Amino acid sequence: MNDERAAAIHHPAESELFDETLSCEVALPAEFRLGTALIRPGSAETLLRSVALVEDSRGDDGHDERGDATLQLQRLEAKLDLTMVLLGRLVRQQTQDLPLRPLRWSRRGIRLELGVRSGASPGALGVIRLQPCDWLPDHIDLPVAVLAEAANGSGAHYLWLRFEGLSDGLEMALERHLFRLHRRQIAEARRLR
Repeated sequence: MNDERAAAIHHPAESELFDETLSCEVALPAEFRLGTALIRPGSAETLLRSVALVEDSRGDDGHDERGDATLQLQRLEAKLDLTMVLLGRLVRQQTQDLPLRPLRWSRRGIRLELGVRSGASPGALGVIRLQPCDWLPDHIDLPVAVLAEAANGSGAHYLWLRFEGLSDGLEMALERHLFRLHRRQIAEARRLR
């Protein structure tokens, strides 16, 4: 969702990643790692497509389009949700959590807010690892190139990362995920009015 805070950030990398495209400001578990790593783009695409199937079937944006959903089906979904939460807690106990970070995300790339300077120079390659949804304790790894890094005026730093070498299928899955995030943010803003 394009908000006033995002518009207040004036940097060429901001324009390159977010002008005239759908973007969302969210806080997600995420981290940047400098250097190239073995990335399985098929697994990121599969995870995003699976998340889309689950979230689209639930009607999370406040508009229940299922109409005839029975109480039994809703109970089954609630039980599955509880199971996923419990499973997520188990997984998190055995793995290192990604730090929760504010970020802005578009189909072109990500602006990540870091506590300290990363030291990455423009053009350097790396990997952004992020957990695309809060209910599933799994992450995706996306190849990126560093566009820029700058202080944000509050003692932290912004790191602008452009996606590199994404397949068409992964790019479409990312766009669909961003659209759902955007739609959910709009629905939430309407509820708060």
